[in-house]
Amino acid sequence: MKKHAIIPIFISHRGCPNDCVFCNQKKVTSREGDVQPEDVRNTIEQWLTTLKDVETVEVSFYGGSFTGIPMEQQSAFLEIAKEYKDSGRIDAIHLSTRPDYIDVPILDNLKAYSVDVIELGVQSFSDHVLELSGRGHDAACVYKACDLIKSYGFTLGIQLMIGLPGDSMETCRYSALETVKIGPAIARLYPTVTILGTELYAMMERKEYSPLTLDEAVQRTKVMYEILEGAGINIIRVGLKSSEIMDQEIGFHPAFRQLVESAIARDRISQALDALIDLPEGSIIDVSANSHSYGNIFGHKGSNREFFAKKYPHLIIKGAVDNDLRDNFYQVIPRP
Repeated sequence: MKKHAIIPIFISHRGCPNDCVFCNQKKVTSREGDVQPEDVRNTIEQWLTTLKDVETVEVSFYGGSFTGIPMEQQSAFLEIAKEYKDSGRIDAIHLSTRPDYIDVPILDNLKAYSVDVIELGVQSFSDHVLELSGRGHDAACVYKACDLIKSYGFTLGIQLMIGLPGDSMETCRYSALETVKIGPAIARLYPTVTILGTELYAMMERKEYSPLTLDEAVQRTKVMYEILEGAGINIIRVGLKSSEIMDQEIGFHPAFRQLVESAIARDRISQALDALIDLPEGSIIDVSANSHSYGNIFGHKGSNREFFAKKYPHLIIKGAVDNDLRDNFYQVIPRP
């Protein structure tokens, strides 16, 4: 039985009065047009016909700042979702918004419609990065919004971006550490993608902004990932979803999460192998991971296999599945 399924409702770019420098929601969601409440019902019905033997079904509103929509429109969307939740056909309602679109009246309304999860597009806890990115609010607004959301009993999610204007390894690490202090249940990590038609793209052309290289994005995200994971925060996405449109943009990689998790695996396995000193030539080492993390042992397109072969030419490294191990945990044992 599948544990979790999401019914996505895309409300592309609704609720935002202006674009942040990096934003083109129509491209990110690969959708245009104005969603009406009846479209929500039709989408839910269509998805429910395909979902069988699923433990938890969640309706998620994506693509805009949901609580920036006029209250009556929010209520019209949520009323339909709540109808399905009250009838037991779905289990949860999930939405995304901005920190500066959270206040008491908004949260009262969301609570009245049985919303479960609120994700905030925080992007960074650095005021300098937020200002250069045109976010229109500071980090103090983020802390206030998070406190309010948690006080109402909603499940809190935080979205962070890597490689925005003014960003650095230090500000990325700081954002991850501040996220841990707040203690959200879930998080998403997005490397910045420079999309044609955005102000960020124009800044790049004017040489006012330089996109991260793929390796820089992986290394920064890896640091943030390990901080969040170490605090028990569920990292539900790393990198944007692939699409024909997004695949052409600067900074996008369709397997970014695997690149990050493979880098983490390489470091953790190398640390264990380095501790196995004086092993004779041809020693066989069994490296185990659960089925979810097994592919990271050898890396995206075998990158870790090549790395281990060069660094440990005297060892024979074998992979094995052990589903008693946690995600991203690797057991390294030499054969007798």
